[in-house]
Amino acid sequence: MKILKNYAPPSPQQMEELKKYLGFSGRQMAGVAGLSGSNQWRKYTGGEKPREMSAHVLFFMAAQLELDDEQLAAIARRMREIGAEVELDSWDHAEHD
Repeated sequence: MKILKNYAPPSPQQMEELKKYLGFSGRQMAGVAGLSGSNQWRKYTGGEKPREMSAHVLFFMAAQLELDDEQLAAIARRMREIGAEVELDSWDHAEHD
């Protein structure tokens, strides 16, 4: 099993560049990051003291953007086995590659 270590977060500018690259709204980026809404997303991209993106949130975002439907379904199954309640929603990330 591999684990992540020696993590340094992307800058707020890099997070904003990702948003622009994907052509997403703040609300859509919040969804990809598992955040409650665009106000939460903005905390990572602006303001006087932007939040640093934690490794687990960035990992979640990368998984959402990179994994195919079968892989995400397998993760959701494992989460349910652990005890979570989780549903998958449809989103075609291929058009944003």
